[in-house]
Amino acid sequence: MENLPELEHSQCRGILRPVRDALDILNGKWKLPIIVALMFGEKRFGEIAREVQGITDRMLSKELQDLVMNGLVKRTVEDSFPIKVTYKLTEHSESLKEVIEALRKWGADHRTYLRQEDKVL
Repeated sequence: MENLPELEHSQCRGILRPVRDALDILNGKWKLPIIVALMFGEKRFGEIAREVQGITDRMLSKELQDLVMNGLVKRTVEDSFPIKVTYKLTEHSESLKEVIEALRKWGADHRTYLRQEDKVL
C-alpha cells in the first residue's frame, strides 16, 4: 500500500471524513431507532420510550439531547400545566430518510444473502 500515489490517499480521506462525521453523530445503539420513531410524527418522551424498547429513561434523555444539539431533533416545551415537552424531527433530519431506507434495504438484502449462503442469522 505504501506505493499508492498520494492522490489516492487524499481521495480516500475525502470519502472517509464525511462518513466518519455522519457515524460520529449517529453512533450507538439508540440514535437511529429514536429517529425512526420520530419519523412517524411528533412524540412525547414516554411515547418514544415505549417505541424504542429496551432504552432506559436516562439513556433516552442523553440521546435526545445529542440529537437536539446536532440539529436533528427539535424539542418544544409548552407552557401549560402540566408542562408538555414534545420532540420532532427537524427539516434537516428529513434527509436521513433516504439513508435509513437504504440501510433498511441493505439489511434485508444481507439477511437474505446470509440465508442463501447457509449462514446463521
